[in-house]
Amino acid sequence: MQCRIQDLRRKEVINICDGCRLGYVADVDIRIPEGQVVAIVVYGPCRFFGLFGRGEEYYIPWECIQRIGDDIILIDKPFQRRDPTLDRKRRKRF
Repeated sequence: MQCRIQDLRRKEVINICDGCRLGYVADVDIRIPEGQVVAIVVYGPCRFFGLFGRGEEYYIPWECIQRIGDDIILIDKPFQRRDPTLDRKRRKRF
C-alpha cells in the first residue's frame, strides 16, 4: 500500500485499547538515511476553544499501528491517564 504524508494527515487516529479518538495525524517522524517512518504525531485536544493552547501531543511508534484504512488509523497503545486531582494538589501553595 502506498500512502503520501498528506493522505495520512486526513486520517483520524483511534486507540483500540479503550476506543478513544485521539485526533488527526499532525506530523510524521522519519529516519532520513533509510527513509523509514518511525512514528506519527497527533496533537492533543484544544483547551477552551483553542485560546489556551493544546494538551500534550501523542507520539505513536509505527509498531503500535494495527491498521490503516481509508479514513482512520487503528492503533494499539495503552496510554497512562493523569489524574486531574493529583495535578490540583500539586499546584496548591501554602
